[in-house]
Amino acid sequence: MDGELFPRERTLIAPGAVHVPDWLGPERQRELLAACREWARPPAGLRTVSTPGGGTMTARQVCLGLHWYPYAYARTAVDGDGAPVKPMPGWLAELGRDAVAAAYAGTGGADADAEADAEVDAPEGPSAVYDIALINFYDGDARMGRHRDAEEKSGAPVVSLSLGDACVFRFGNTASRGRPYRDVELRSGDLFVFGGPSRLAYHGVPRVLPATAPPTLGLTGRLNITLRVGGLGQPPAPGSPDRA
Repeated sequence: MDGELFPRERTLIAPGAVHVPDWLGPERQRELLAACREWARPPAGLRTVSTPGGGTMTARQVCLGLHWYPYAYARTAVDGDGAPVKPMPGWLAELGRDAVAAAYAGTGGADADAEADAEVDAPEGPSAVYDIALINFYDGDARMGRHRDAEEKSGAPVVSLSLGDACVFRFGNTASRGRPYRDVELRSGDLFVFGGPSRLAYHGVPRVLPATAPPTLGLTGRLNITLRVGGLGQPPAPGSPDRA
């Protein structure tokens, strides 16, 4: 928020997990919000996700590139209207690559080329094209239970971008949903990247902090844009023996 006594700094949360505050500037946030509103429209638009146990996620979701549903990927919105998933825009894939570079190499934000004070070792592995986006919308009462992003075959880092209301992001360990974990406040414009030894860490959102969004953004609630590299090719239709 404006006028803080001590500016927030880029922080290593765990090996391979980095929080970069204020990575997206105000104009880039508005552009991304406008795009999210278009992606949320049907067909294959914003939906409520049902879980195998019969419950529903309180955060609503829309997907790009490939459609995620518990716990696989498909080419169509199989748990929604059945329409083909919207394509992953090239500019959003490039934003994912830029985010990883900023987090691990200290190259600054999406809107500037500022130098960071410290460098973080990037997880090993070749650069890959970000081909999946999951956009989750949280109202003031929504949350996300601790889970792992484990349906991908690629080990490329996961990129998380926040818009709107701040939240408590709980980043844990790779062994269980229990302790140790660390709570991080993610605000509008913040970047969080996790890869390497933290790629399969459990993480979740225990609460959103209502009425904390920048007034000029024009968003009530929280949007999270998660970018992933699937490494899946084109998954077969649901119900096929070799379903992704």
